[in-house]
Amino acid sequence: MSSALCTDYAAVTSLRATDPGAIAKAWQRRITRPVVRGDGRLMIVAADHPARGALAVGGRPTAMNSRTDLLDRLRAALADPGVDGVLATSDILDDLLLLGALDDKVVFSSFNRGGLAGASFELDDRMTAATPKSTAAAKMNGGKMLCRIDLDDPATVSTMTACARAVDELADNGLIAMVEPFMSRRVDGKATNDLSPDAVIKSIHIGQGLGSTSAYTWLKLPVVEEMDRVMAATTLPTLLLGGDPADPDEAFASWEKALALPSVRGLIVGRTLLYPADDDVSSAVATAVAMVR
Repeated sequence: MSSALCTDYAAVTSLRATDPGAIAKAWQRRITRPVVRGDGRLMIVAADHPARGALAVGGRPTAMNSRTDLLDRLRAALADPGVDGVLATSDILDDLLLLGALDDKVVFSSFNRGGLAGASFELDDRMTAATPKSTAAAKMNGGKMLCRIDLDDPATVSTMTACARAVDELADNGLIAMVEPFMSRRVDGKATNDLSPDAVIKSIHIGQGLGSTSAYTWLKLPVVEEMDRVMAATTLPTLLLGGDPADPDEAFASWEKALALPSVRGLIVGRTLLYPADDDVSSAVATAVAMVR
């Protein structure tokens, strides 16, 4: 039975205005589940891009402007029984909770959204969203942090320090720290991730060394060339990210191949599945689920 408190988006706004305390109570009543069960594979949908001001998908610069449209797409994805859960910021997670979409789902909160897309301070990606404390209080499964490393940008060390602290605090609560590392640099003033195999390998070694324990650390990594060599850099459980590929068919093919590697436990994909070219979210999700399973 769904634990939905709201049947539509108008009801969500009304409840937020008249009884905000109901949200914390709903988190305590939600049906939770462990991260790993069954075949041990995971299919997670991601929706934390808007909080960083990244609203574009492919050639559509305002694709994610509408919150209700995004929620429609997320609910369609989460309705597939092969989808294990969601990664998002608190605003989106609270909406999904009130609509009854998070029962028996894995939930990861997103931590550092301070590195706004296109900002001069983009690499100083401070923790401006969820915290380990709030994640534990809501009985979520863990938190995700982006750790972009630009060797020419002094702000990088602030991001690394914040991520290391979050890894420790999540571990103290027995929660997963999902670390998403990249070697980054500015190209014509724009922060760009280096997706060459050796750069991804270097980012793995830096990212998995954050914090005083790696017991609860997982990695979120891009699918690049030579993934067998890339994945040899870690023993940590890893989920593959989808990004915003120019050719979705090519992306699906690369995911399928990488999913066969030992450390890879599944996918954590957002825009590719939520905003497919034909807008058939259910079909795109079903294809990804079939690969993971």
